[in-house]
Amino acid sequence: MQYTELGRSGLTVSRLVLGTMNFGPVTDEQDSGRIMDAALAAGVNFFDTADVYGRDARLDTGTKGATEELVGRWLSRGDHRDKVVLATKVFGNWGDWPNSGGLSARHIRKACEDSLRRLGTDHIDVYQMHHIDRRVPWEEIWQAMDLLVRQGKVLYVGSSNFAGWHIAAAQEAAARRSSLGLVSEQCLYNLAQRAAEAEVLPAAHAYGLGVVPWSPLHGGLLGGILDKEREGGRNRTLGGRAAAELGERRGQIEAYEELCAKIGLPPGEVALGWLLTRPEVTGPIVGPRTQAQLESALRAIRVDLDADTLAELDRIFPGPGPSPESFAW
Repeated sequence: MQYTELGRSGLTVSRLVLGTMNFGPVTDEQDSGRIMDAALAAGVNFFDTADVYGRDARLDTGTKGATEELVGRWLSRGDHRDKVVLATKVFGNWGDWPNSGGLSARHIRKACEDSLRRLGTDHIDVYQMHHIDRRVPWEEIWQAMDLLVRQGKVLYVGSSNFAGWHIAAAQEAAARRSSLGLVSEQCLYNLAQRAAEAEVLPAAHAYGLGVVPWSPLHGGLLGGILDKEREGGRNRTLGGRAAAELGERRGQIEAYEELCAKIGLPPGEVALGWLLTRPEVTGPIVGPRTQAQLESALRAIRVDLDADTLAELDRIFPGPGPSPESFAW
């Protein structure tokens, strides 16, 4: 396993992040435990979850909070908690009653206490705001987060799904309070969705945030979807983002899978390997449903993409260009 620091912090994390969203509603607890065991044995020390994980609306299974509880039971075994950099998130709505979601100081405090209880731990290593809350002033958010840090319940604060402007606003507000501010941003970023390069990645770089991409295979679109389709896996493969985009992007995906075949690497490993070449990226989040998927993701650490391959990937999946040069002189 390869390691790096999370943004400008001194926290050392693995270059692959284990995402747990499938644990519970899709992958049962026994298999989820085996995946976490295998990830830890391979040197993955950065585990990501969220307070609302556990409910899969598509499958109509599970309950919110169930994934944190499952992860918490696993963490209680042996020295797992000491070895894992544990990240979870706050924002999700837990009901129709006022103050049951968002980033008010009241909800941040309650959500943190609830996550600590479900995870069976006394602290969260990286507490991430799952979305921006435009209703709440940054002074209130940082007051709540700083209190949790002083109490030792949270060590670092991160963001997720923030625009570049939100990162700048958050960091400037933190600086006024002499707070460390954000150390990471978790965003949608992959070969097929490079919009983050326009503003989010430059902002993260300027303020010293590590970038942790979610959906690195774009919902399966970059994971060999056409090969699986030909093998009869269409119904399992085509869901969510992949189902919505394959029709209009089939030509791109055909060119991509042909390139992967030419260099002799599975498409999913190429997609992860490409993210690992991006200087702003700390590590992509992989969300395996099975141990085989985890093993494939681990192989991506050793993928070495040469300059010609990287240029061809840029041709197939062009990015937005550097900001602001791509849209202004």
